[in-house]
Amino acid sequence: MSTTPAPFTAADYQARMVRAADSAADAGLAGVLVAPGPDLTYLTGYRPAITERLTLLVLAAGQDPVLVVPTLEAPDAERAPGAAALTLRDWTDGKDPYGVTAPLLDVDGRFGISDNAWAMHLLGLQRELPGTSYVSLTEALPMLRAVKDAAELERLAAAGAAADAAYEEILKVRFSGRKETDVAADLAALLKHFGHSQVDFTVVGSGPNGANPHHEAGDRTIEHGDMVVLDFGGLKHGYGSDTSRTVHVGEPGPAEQHIHDVVQEAQRAGVEAVQPGVACQEIDRAAREIIDEAGYGDLFIHRTGHGIGVTTHEPPYMIEGEGRPLVPGMCFSVEPGIYLPGRFGVRIEDIVTVTEDGGRRLNTTSREMAIVE
Repeated sequence: MSTTPAPFTAADYQARMVRAADSAADAGLAGVLVAPGPDLTYLTGYRPAITERLTLLVLAAGQDPVLVVPTLEAPDAERAPGAAALTLRDWTDGKDPYGVTAPLLDVDGRFGISDNAWAMHLLGLQRELPGTSYVSLTEALPMLRAVKDAAELERLAAAGAAADAAYEEILKVRFSGRKETDVAADLAALLKHFGHSQVDFTVVGSGPNGANPHHEAGDRTIEHGDMVVLDFGGLKHGYGSDTSRTVHVGEPGPAEQHIHDVVQEAQRAGVEAVQPGVACQEIDRAAREIIDEAGYGDLFIHRTGHGIGVTTHEPPYMIEGEGRPLVPGMCFSVEPGIYLPGRFGVRIEDIVTVTEDGGRRLNTTSREMAIVE
């Protein structure tokens, strides 16, 4: 029986904000500016509507956190889980929000700013403080949300278990003779049934559509003999799930089984390469080596993995050139694939968390090719 995890406290959010401010200082930045979106949710628990009115969290080492908000939204901000750990500064319609924000900033400082901040707000700050400069948080502090604590890992494990339960149930439905959109709707309903508050994607790529890794379920009717790539996920308790399995309608042919076996072995190699201190790119190399040796290297057309947390895609990325070492608490996908244009595709994906001595899968359903009707 699933249970709802204990909510994060103001102290949890305070610790995150202090860590973000200190990380910014270590990176040579004057502070961090956070607009509504996943970074603000992670740091404060506040999820405002995203509008043209400026809402901005200002963090700097040695200073109390300040959240600039429109006056009409201040009551909602005061009820945010992390509100007790910060100061609110509101502004009313008709006043200049950048004038309200400017005194909080170093006039010559370089700031990290959340990637989803509106251009109009960034330009407004630059007009008010022409001596300031800005860099995206993904560039400046890519690991801001990467290392999860025990409470976050609990949520990610629950999301993964819910996605696994959805997969086990989707194997019981009929595929043949139904549209991809029908199966996708079933998957979305199952994710909701097993506790997801938000469904982010339900990829159902049948036959040749499976050769497109991000195929959106369409009107193609699934046929007997089709390979079908299933890739689905969303948010449960505010944290993400993302898993892929490839099934076959009826018994597969030898070529299809062979490709699936290669991908399954590549996925196993990628997971087994997970160790603290190992560079992210080594996960990609381990999976890619198997596919290269089998002669399908040119058909593995995406990175091996991406981080997951309060969003389903975030740093770190398992890709050649990423030399950042794995740290216990990091969570990411391991999802190699082979895509044969005009024929079919295969992808197998689990979320893995780095432990003190290796890696642990948060998805535990069978990676063998399932046969569906």
